[in-house]
Amino acid sequence: MAFGVFIHRSDSIYEDSPAERYQFPRQYLARVEACVGDWIIYYEPRKAQESRGYFAIAKIQQVIADPGTSGMYIAVIEPGSYLDFVNLVPFSGADGLLERGLLNEHGKISGRAQSAVRPISPTDFNRITELGFAENTALLPRVDAPAALPGMQEEQAVFQHEQERSRVAYLTSRIVRDRIFRSVVLRAYDARCAVTSLKLINGRGRAEVDAAHIRPVEANGPDIVSNGLALSGTAHWMFDRGLIGIADDHEILISRYVNDTAGVRAMINKTGRILAPARTADRPHPHFLKWHRENCFKA
Repeated sequence: MAFGVFIHRSDSIYEDSPAERYQFPRQYLARVEACVGDWIIYYEPRKAQESRGYFAIAKIQQVIADPGTSGMYIAVIEPGSYLDFVNLVPFSGADGLLERGLLNEHGKISGRAQSAVRPISPTDFNRITELGFAENTALLPRVDAPAALPGMQEEQAVFQHEQERSRVAYLTSRIVRDRIFRSVVLRAYDARCAVTSLKLINGRGRAEVDAAHIRPVEANGPDIVSNGLALSGTAHWMFDRGLIGIADDHEILISRYVNDTAGVRAMINKTGRILAPARTADRPHPHFLKWHRENCFKA
């Protein structure tokens, strides 16, 4: 097993869904197979529009031949492993290249930097993920959100000194992932409710919106920002119970089972559509919206 870096672009020509699958050609088969059972970092190259740099981690479950395309393969992402970084990490930082393994014997960037799939050392992996998950600017939870379990503060302090593989083990904690997912989603939506467009910050600096999964975790919904919505308490309750849904064009749908349709319409922002994130990659993916309409929304 080995850590790896997988290049992914939001406008990729490959049939990728970063939280679920990664399509690649035969030339990278051995490198991807070496990562099975281990963690990889997703990287979007600097030349890509709205480049995110290093932006997420995921664990490779298995590699299979693509049944639909000859000569292509699919790296299957382990369900529940994908996690967006709290901070997008650039290719280079104040101290130079973050992925030091790309430097040749002369200290110059080697041709390995062009590889769509490449191994990464535990030290480089640790350096990038530490920056990606640093929560220096994370929004505080709602006042009624569950408190951290006893010992979580101490666990976080210990975490900063653990070895690389203990670091990713820490990130499998549901409590930790929920906190990170909330930070990522609220950042994408500027802490505004996608349905009402209200941005309410209470006197203690806490944003009064939730980070809702479109496809729930219990139904194998991933912790990716495109499977998230920033919703006020009421909107979140209605969304989870299928009383409102979202069309692919972001129109807010109201269930015929709503007993106060006029009241709900008055609650929705005047455009009748959700307030979508500015970054295209952060917007709700039609794949997840469709799942919610088919499995939750009461048409």
